Amino acid sequence: MKLKITRIGNSAGVILPKELLARLRLEKGDELYAIETPDGVRLTAFDPTLAQQMEVAETVMRKRRSLLNKLAQ
Repeated sequence: MKLKITRIGNSAGVILPKELLARLRLEKGDELYAIETPDGVRLTAFDPTLAQQMEVAETVMRKRRSLLNKLAQ
């Protein structure tokens, strides 16, 4: 999909078509992440920092399952 860079106030930006917003499950006000890859830049609704933090949390929860169960009671 080809997008055109346009002037938005004193800045520049791209307008995302409705179809692309629907595919990404995004709405006005949502965040979009630009991730540099060896092939260029990838735009995604996926937050890589949050995903990494969730991996750490899941590891801790697996290791401390019995302790967390006792705390929940």
